[in-house]
Amino acid sequence: MVRKVKKKKPGIRIFVALLLMVVIAFFVYKSSIAPGNHHIFEKEYDDKTSPYSSLKITPDSSLSISSDKLNSPNAILIRLKDHTILMQKNSEEKIYPASLTKMMTAIVAIEELPDLKEEIKLTNSTFQGLYETDASMAGFQPGEQVRAINLLYGVMLPSGAECCIGLADQIAGSEQNFVKLMNQKAADLGMKNTHFENATGLHNVNHYTTVKDLAILLSYALQNDTFREIFTSFRHSTQSTNKHPGGITFYSTLFEDLNNQNIINGEILGGKTGYTDEAGLCLASLAKVGKQEYILISAGAKGDHHSEQYNITDALAVYNSIGK
Repeated sequence: MVRKVKKKKPGIRIFVALLLMVVIAFFVYKSSIAPGNHHIFEKEYDDKTSPYSSLKITPDSSLSISSDKLNSPNAILIRLKDHTILMQKNSEEKIYPASLTKMMTAIVAIEELPDLKEEIKLTNSTFQGLYETDASMAGFQPGEQVRAINLLYGVMLPSGAECCIGLADQIAGSEQNFVKLMNQKAADLGMKNTHFENATGLHNVNHYTTVKDLAILLSYALQNDTFREIFTSFRHSTQSTNKHPGGITFYSTLFEDLNNQNIINGEILGGKTGYTDEAGLCLASLAKVGKQEYILISAGAKGDHHSEQYNITDALAVYNSIGK
């Protein structure tokens, strides 16, 4: 009997310990899904996932234009307030983003830089290969010391490739390492059909996205005050530098292409243009129509810098059709 009792005691202790652990786990679980904590968890989760993952396109009866009438073969219209897709045309088809890439370059740089007033020196290597590929430039020179904020304006307004490389080198040590941050950001945002190979948007067959993914990106980036300020700027003048004592003044390629045109019941607030031979004419824009804000991403329109800007034509047509 004595031996039997001794054998049972350890089993009882183990059973009691396990029971106690189950009870503790139960109360921890209940506290973790209490109303206050549950909402916090949901917000943290939602911030890292696509706002479009569970949405369906709404009937486009509020639009007086059909997507078939657009020059752009790929397009998507989003109402920002509730992230509702109002219109889409081949929105998940692979496209080349050209300089729309620079929206990702800018938001990653903004989030990675601790001080936007920091001076960054552009070296000879910053410019290596850019002139040969006919990349668009902001006008800075090798050896120029430029504040980070001015490089960001240079990225977005005149679409300066040297600004992209300067920021990439400063933040990650090389463009290649910076691109890893871009791809990680795309993954975090739920941009499932996107892969970047560079920070400038120069053509590469492995550098691709969709207009839907770009809408996810722009919707996210516009929540950042610095990005929104740059994205909606018509012009920007830099401070004096060691190469440009009078600074440089940039003008938005979007507003230049708009040529004083605008929408009837609202205003195009800002945007980013893009073009390569392979990508066609592209545009990411933000507009206010009535009391609501909308974003439109379009890509692949025929034409070039010397033709009619069919990406702009499409934007005006779509925004003017809202509520008609």
